[in-house]
Amino acid sequence: MGTSVGPQDTEAQPCKPAAHLTAAERLWGNGSRLVTEFVLVGFSHLPHLRITLFTLFFLTYLVTLSGNATIITVIQADRTLHTPMYRFLALLSLSETCYTLVTIPNMLAHLLTERHAISVPACRAQMFFFLGLGCSHCFLLTLMGYDRYVAICCPLRYSVVMRPTVCLCLGAVVFCSGFSVAMIETCMIFSSPFCRGSRVEHFFCDIAPVLRLSCTQSTGRALGIFFLSVLVVLASFLLILLSYAFIVATILRMPSATSRHKAFSTCAAHLTVVLVHFGCAGVIYLRPDSGAHPERDRLVAVFYTVVTPLLNPVVYTLRNREVRVALRRTLARGCGAEQRGPADRHS
Repeated sequence: MGTSVGPQDTEAQPCKPAAHLTAAERLWGNGSRLVTEFVLVGFSHLPHLRITLFTLFFLTYLVTLSGNATIITVIQADRTLHTPMYRFLALLSLSETCYTLVTIPNMLAHLLTERHAISVPACRAQMFFFLGLGCSHCFLLTLMGYDRYVAICCPLRYSVVMRPTVCLCLGAVVFCSGFSVAMIETCMIFSSPFCRGSRVEHFFCDIAPVLRLSCTQSTGRALGIFFLSVLVVLASFLLILLSYAFIVATILRMPSATSRHKAFSTCAAHLTVVLVHFGCAGVIYLRPDSGAHPERDRLVAVFYTVVTPLLNPVVYTLRNREVRVALRRTLARGCGAEQRGPADRHS
């Protein structure tokens, strides 16, 4: 998700004079410049690090894409992973892949070019998909926590409660809810034109830096966006905590240490991803002065747009034994097929 905005971000800023209008600007009703094209500041203040940053981000992006593609392929290919937990994991990997596609390719292109402009409609579309996938990510992690709760606390009812039709409906609700929140926030942000400059102090169209450029600085609108963002993060996180409270209570009542260890191991990867994801979200959303420190916000944004998506495949392949075993089986089948191919041709 993007950066939330607090009430103090709504302080009125003097509009610049209407002289020297560029092609990206035109006059508004009161003579102010009306922006039709934004300039993403990004990392332009670090020109000597552009190639280094491009190489670093590009390699991280390739590893993220290949890791998530590997998880999706392994889950699809190995029938032992055709369970709700791993179906949700494949959905999470697909969501992460789309999430990175919204921001990283554009950021990489801007690191190699001098032109950092983005039209207002393109900015709106980028923000909508970024927020939609970010909110869906929060809700999907919540759903995965509920899945673990049912599996550990109600194992005899698991196959009934989490049957395929229910999982499909829950997945649809997750993404419909996420993109509904994104639609509301995006419409609120772009409900008025922009005339307070065209420089977006970020490497993508995030909430706070774009809202600061709006001609109409409404405290009510800013508060509405802020509390809606906080509600998404807090509600999701509290529901996950509630699920794990029941899970821990159930595990502690198990008589066997082996059973306790097995139950904890099925939750470890999910819990790690939850802590990292909501830790970043907390830094961004749970503070009312968001947007007041653009350089710090950019640094945090790099972590949750570039680094965090990388953690999903790494954590789930390193900490989840079933995924590791399935990956080795899939690789073994692939290698076996390659070895049989030449033998069949020579026979």
